[in-house]
Amino acid sequence: MANPPTVKDYIRTIADFPHPGIMFRDVTTLFANARGFRMAIDQLLHPFAGEEIDKVVGLEARGFILGGAIAHQLSVGFVPIRKKGKLPGSTIEQAYTLEYGEAVMEMHDDVLEPGQRILVVDDLLATGGTAEAGIRLIERVGAEVVGCAFVIDLPDLGGRAKLEKLGMRVHVLCAFEGA
Repeated sequence: MANPPTVKDYIRTIADFPHPGIMFRDVTTLFANARGFRMAIDQLLHPFAGEEIDKVVGLEARGFILGGAIAHQLSVGFVPIRKKGKLPGSTIEQAYTLEYGEAVMEMHDDVLEPGQRILVVDDLLATGGTAEAGIRLIERVGAEVVGCAFVIDLPDLGGRAKLEKLGMRVHVLCAFEGA
């Protein structure tokens, strides 16, 4: 009897996207499969079950899909952290470096309150730059990150170690070697 599929089985790899030498881990195939998507949401939530979480923060862009579903399951609010220039209203920003460039993330300055307990969600943990920028934004407004959940880890790029060095609890569903 064959083993049941895992989350990793629903993720396809596309070579040389968006740049030569990059092996892009495409989670849209995971999202498109009802069983795979449900499995991913359930497994991302599992280690945080029973914990007090006030809001879920999703990192642009696939973190919005995952974070929205997780926030719904937890019956809490959802907060997007977006690339610079995408949010209306008053924002705070944080510059960061990612695996193939630099960027700035923004968050509305009035969506989190001091003391709130936040779960950060995204599809991929590579260098950890995007997640670190999100964590810094959350902490700047006085909220507390209780954990970070990702579908994929690229351990060769060191993001998990970077976040753990910041004192973050990191949960990932699967890992792919290389970049």
